Amino acid sequence: MSTVLQQDPGSEALARIDEPLTIAGRSFRSRLIVGTGKYDAPETMVQALRASGTEIVTVAVRRVDLDASKRESLLHHLDPEEFLLLPNTAGCYDAEDAIRYARLGREAGLHDWVKLEVIGDEETLFPDVEQLLVAARVLVEEGFTVLAYTNDDLVTALKLQEAGVAAVMPLASPIGSGLGLLNPVTIRILKRRLDVPVIVDAGVGTASDACITMEQGVDGVLMNTALAAAERPVLMAAAMRRAVEAGRMAYLAGRMPRREWAVPSSPTGGMLG
Repeated sequence: MSTVLQQDPGSEALARIDEPLTIAGRSFRSRLIVGTGKYDAPETMVQALRASGTEIVTVAVRRVDLDASKRESLLHHLDPEEFLLLPNTAGCYDAEDAIRYARLGREAGLHDWVKLEVIGDEETLFPDVEQLLVAARVLVEEGFTVLAYTNDDLVTALKLQEAGVAAVMPLASPIGSGLGLLNPVTIRILKRRLDVPVIVDAGVGTASDACITMEQGVDGVLMNTALAAAERPVLMAAAMRRAVEAGRMAYLAGRMPRREWAVPSSPTGGMLG
């Protein structure tokens, strides 16, 4: 491993020592998933997506014009040959609504993959896990590949896995908050207990947040506001790409143990008196 990294310290070296992100049998080089909302212009969005290196981008079915032939439609600017377009059910507050919009996205030709969100509280935007499970079971039964946005509760995550979701997406902190990863211990527990990919979603604010999140051993990170709300979104996207890679490398490298005492970095034996 060390020889490879000395020769090539970037993305290619990581690809050589790591397995790809695999969801429902499909593999991706990038572990960064990016949303498409809140950008000041479609051109900025596309530039940021490309700078991030992402291969999966989310599209809110409820909030966009699904007619890609219209220039004002967000989909007009997204090439499905370049990105996997992942419809999401953002803005849905019950299972019935989420199921309906997932079906609408598939009927519009987006994809039979769906990022499933069912919000339970308007102030915090925390998920309604009861309604989420109802929707997940229905959509899995209908042949959807479901990536479920949820809280960081292990019991809920296990129930979602049992329901047949392809990935569990626990929040790092509230949507759009930029607070970063608040509960790394619970995220590590989820990763240790689940067999499906764990992709942390919501709350990442800057590159250090992304790096710390990936250091927990999760399979990927999803973000939107951190890029779109940055003063220079394209530059932030490039930073996030490197941060995700750095966090993954650090996890694979295995960090030194934490200690509450000092340990000299140089051996003391043989020192000149």
